[in-house]
Amino acid sequence: MTKIPFFDLHRQFQALRTEILADLAQVCESQTFILGPKVAELEERIAALTEAKFGIGTSSGTDAQLLILMTLGIGPGDAVITTPFTFFATASTVVRLGAKPLFVDIDPATLNLSVPKLEEFLKTECVAGESGVRTRDGLNVRALVPVHLFGLCSDLAGLRQLCDQWKLSLIEDAAQALGALFPDGDRPVKAGSVGAAGFFSFYPTKNLGAFGDAGLVVTSDPDLAKKLQIMRNHGMDPKYYHEVVGGNFRMDALQAAVLLRKLEHLETWSKRRWSIAQRYHSALQGLGIGLPVEPYHKSCGWRGHIYHQFVIRTSRRDQLRAALNEQGIGTEIYYPLPLHQQRCFQNLGYQIGDFPVAEQTAKECLALPIFPELTDDEQASVILRIREFFER
Repeated sequence: MTKIPFFDLHRQFQALRTEILADLAQVCESQTFILGPKVAELEERIAALTEAKFGIGTSSGTDAQLLILMTLGIGPGDAVITTPFTFFATASTVVRLGAKPLFVDIDPATLNLSVPKLEEFLKTECVAGESGVRTRDGLNVRALVPVHLFGLCSDLAGLRQLCDQWKLSLIEDAAQALGALFPDGDRPVKAGSVGAAGFFSFYPTKNLGAFGDAGLVVTSDPDLAKKLQIMRNHGMDPKYYHEVVGGNFRMDALQAAVLLRKLEHLETWSKRRWSIAQRYHSALQGLGIGLPVEPYHKSCGWRGHIYHQFVIRTSRRDQLRAALNEQGIGTEIYYPLPLHQQRCFQNLGYQIGDFPVAEQTAKECLALPIFPELTDDEQASVILRIREFFER
């Protein structure tokens, strides 16, 4: 049996092996391993890609979010609104600072945070005053962190309007959406560039992946950018002088070198992901399963959904996954348990049933192979086995 992996980093590396090893050797020769010119170049390139004015390289996507929250002074007595259907770090960074994550359910089609549910939450659970927005139990609601899940931007227009109305900082969790577009009036805008700040992850399996952990913050606010730069380096400015307590969130030059080399191929890889997604869409119609939506395709083309993952939904998820596994086909579940049901967040006071869409999605979602090096024959085998499962 020929196995079809869910993701295969070896294929990508082999295609770029000579160039990447030469880039790494160059960094080794320079002996500049923390920040430095490679990181500065990557920051400039990613900022330009997102049409933001500043980029701040970090040690991971998680640290990028933590850095933003720390720089905004979010801590005990504060709250941050986000989605319960996302990777753990979106909420854990809030908790690590002593603040409370407030969850709002997701849209059943896009799986992103629901604008109507957010509006309902703000109107029923929050009170606006001269000092800002407070929950009914007295927490200061400081920010909204929507997640552009699986490569599809959240409804940034609706979210921004509510943030403006309620005076909340909009922080985009664009960890899975580098290069994605959202239609904003007459022109598309880039993921990460709409809020006060946005952040990305370069975890190895992301659309643009490093050789370890790395992340990056983008913003167009010069004052915020300066504070972020200081805060990521122990709050130090100038050297060995500290007016604030920051963190060690600096990016390694080795990771920047790898990312700069891979960045040259990002558009080609993204188009390939789109092509694979369209083939799945065409071949899996009529099977009674939920397929990803593409609400921005007409105005944004293939960049309207960059397909970090291709996630289907079916009530027979576990049986389907077992059947595919028997055929040597890799799959993954993102995410099997919503954040409000995680044991470590029990003290937040949420109950099963509080976010029914997120809870149901967690029981039904299954990610299929969609990495750029997946061959047409391999995808055809995946499609065949899925159709056989539902049609037998």
